[in-house]
Amino acid sequence: MDKPVFIAGPCVIESAELLDTVAQELVRINQKYGIDIIFKASFDKANRTSLKSFRGPGLEKGLEMLADIKLRYGLRILTDIHEAWQADPVGKVADVIQIPAFLCRQTDLLVAAARTGNVVNIKKAQFLSGRDMRYPLQKCVESGATEVWLTERGSCFGYNNLVVDFRNIPDMLELCPTVVMDCTHSVQRPSAGDGKTTGDRRFVPAMAMAAKAFGATGYFFEVHPDPDRGKSDAANMLELDKLDELIGKLLA
Repeated sequence: MDKPVFIAGPCVIESAELLDTVAQELVRINQKYGIDIIFKASFDKANRTSLKSFRGPGLEKGLEMLADIKLRYGLRILTDIHEAWQADPVGKVADVIQIPAFLCRQTDLLVAAARTGNVVNIKKAQFLSGRDMRYPLQKCVESGATEVWLTERGSCFGYNNLVVDFRNIPDMLELCPTVVMDCTHSVQRPSAGDGKTTGDRRFVPAMAMAAKAFGATGYFFEVHPDPDRGKSDAANMLELDKLDELIGKLLA
């Protein structure tokens, strides 16, 4: 049986030191379990709740930092794009181009990502069902994408809350073989704080194990050595030192 896809890293590029710390731990875990965790981090959090929130170093500097991680640690890279023109430069560094959930119906964005020839990971919008994801998937496939993944990250549940309908996982598995569970964004409380999104990382392991029970073939974790000091998604990032144990349980 093939091992699942694992994606992990900080929400946003905060510093070179943070990227090194996380990369070193991912390399160690890869060697321990014989897996290939993909390193993720955003160069620009373009959809922050507040204009005052930290966004990241930007495209040019961010890609330079991610390329350095790829070169020095041999890790595959995933990062997200928000505009179609970003696909080409990002595709030269990232192995996987991620489409944010809010933007998963944006045709130009999907087409541009598909045309790079890279793997495209499309996050399911909080307002769509798993079955609805056949249309974003088709846009990529018909635009030349060689491989497309779909990611579950929760659904809107009234205001400032998300709920996960795990039936979306088998529904999306009928569309493509790689369906990833975003175990950290799914515990968010969108815009529930004072100008920021909150959440509860205590539920991340349970989200992962429930997704396994429903047949998920991949897992996505935002991790940080000190999440409460993180500059984005602090409340829902998993502590870096807890990733090893959780991956071990998912592989058991």
